[in-house]
Amino acid sequence: MKKIESRTLRTPAFVGTARATFFAFLFLALILATFTTAFAQDTTPTDNEVNAIAKQLYCPVCENTPLDVCPTEACRQWRELIRDQLAEGKTEAEIKQYFVANYGARVLAEPPRTGFNWLVYIVPPIFILAGAFILFSSFREWTKPKSVEAGSGQGDEAGTSSNKKDEYIALIEEELKNRK
Repeated sequence: MKKIESRTLRTPAFVGTARATFFAFLFLALILATFTTAFAQDTTPTDNEVNAIAKQLYCPVCENTPLDVCPTEACRQWRELIRDQLAEGKTEAEIKQYFVANYGARVLAEPPRTGFNWLVYIVPPIFILAGAFILFSSFREWTKPKSVEAGSGQGDEAGTSSNKKDEYIALIEEELKNRK
């Protein structure tokens, strides 16, 4: 009986089926290995991702210190909180909103563009344009030649002094003509 069983296992139909089954399992294993490596990526956010958000926030404890460079222990904990929230899948806007809700709008590096805060964006350009206009007008006045008007409404003294100057200029011009 043993000879009969071994002959049936070596028949060409059985060998072809076994090979096809082996290659099918091998192909299936390769496909599954590809998908598992694609989904097995590390979900821990990098320092650059954390600092990109931390740059946009100020330390609530220290004055005028961005969260990404503040050396205090509280800021280190807040950076870790940002890392945890990024790992949970929260967006940048959601993380900022969390900090604003807990510490107020003063933690934002850029004030929100709502309400009274619009003045921060509008007033400086207006002052710069007004200052440029004033400087331009002043420079035009300073560089404009002053014209001497005879009898400019200052009485007889102004009229006589301008007449004396005119006579003096006329004498100088006549003297220069005689020298040529």
